[in-house]
Amino acid sequence: MSLKTLASEPLIRVLVVEDDEGIAWPLRRGLSRSGYQVESVATAAGALAAAPADVVLLDLGLPDMDGLEVCRRLREYSDAAVIVVTARGAEGDRVAALDEGADDYLVKPFGLAELEARIRAVLRRVRPPGSTAYAAGPVVLDPRSRRVTVRGAEVALTPKEFDILECLIADTGRAVSRHELLTRVWDEHWYGPGRVLDVHIAALRRKLAVDGLIETVYGHGFRLDPGTGG
Repeated sequence: MSLKTLASEPLIRVLVVEDDEGIAWPLRRGLSRSGYQVESVATAAGALAAAPADVVLLDLGLPDMDGLEVCRRLREYSDAAVIVVTARGAEGDRVAALDEGADDYLVKPFGLAELEARIRAVLRRVRPPGSTAYAAGPVVLDPRSRRVTVRGAEVALTPKEFDILECLIADTGRAVSRHELLTRVWDEHWYGPGRVLDVHIAALRRKLAVDGLIETVYGHGFRLDPGTGG
């Protein structure tokens, strides 16, 4: 889920700890485009002094301190999800990082889609289900209360409309197929007309009134654009 999960902040906060700007810059750009709030530092000192983050992407080869020590120190005061992103692929390095408190380990080179999947996975593990809300642009959805607001004003949705929006907003930026939406919102054995989904999508667009928020991916399904209508 290029998901935009919130507690007190509107977006997931990601701290990139990487001294190679050739790697840090595309990470900042790609994650920002997916709707994450991204900060980047190039040193261990910068990582330890940075504002609290939801996810830390931690390189091990930092110029002022080994990344394993950074991970250990972060664990003393932070409950952020830590994903090690490094060129070190040996089993011993993986084991050492996990023993120091890392939640996941990703070896360079890697694709942005895989990284975002890892972020979603670690957040599911470290955060209790239903304990967070999701945001995309001006829209905020709270699964606990089943409330949706747009620019602070509550919008009344039917149960199916809410469930469709939750599927899309929990994976903002990803194209969700029609089959997946029908399966998750209705039933895996749904044999009714597929047009029922289009009717509900049209109602959602009308009620949310945020131009371009729900995009049609022709021949596939729908996608939520996190950068729309802020």
